[in-house]
Amino acid sequence: MDKQPQNIVVDGTDLLAGRLSSNVAKLLLQGNHVTVVNCEKIMISGRRRNIIDEYKDFLRVSSVLHPEHGPYHPRRPDTIIARMIRGMLPRKKPSGDAALRRLRTYIGVPSQLRSSSKTVLEKAKITRPSANYTTMEELSKEVGGTQ
Repeated sequence: MDKQPQNIVVDGTDLLAGRLSSNVAKLLLQGNHVTVVNCEKIMISGRRRNIIDEYKDFLRVSSVLHPEHGPYHPRRPDTIIARMIRGMLPRKKPSGDAALRRLRTYIGVPSQLRSSSKTVLEKAKITRPSANYTTMEELSKEVGGTQ
């Protein structure tokens, strides 16, 4: 009855970040190995300036005594998405920790994954024209990410 765990490659092009993250978290908890490619093309809904300002406020959160002690905030598109997915997993339980180890995120498509079939999550697709959204790449550039 139980499904066998699969290796799933998800193409993040024109998918909403939150919906993508929740769907990927469910797939990981079911025991699948999930790889998200094209993380820089994932969209965030909302006004561009608001998204950037909120993320910059988030970056100001640090230790009062010694900022080098953390918390450390992701700035690259692939690490931002991995952190969003991590937030949707019960990572303090063994099942969530194991699920997080089965996740891989990439900017672009690595050469070893070019020939594999990519899954598009229909539930996570954008519904309006892409001009109404901000891409992870734009957010990353604004907050000092490298690629």
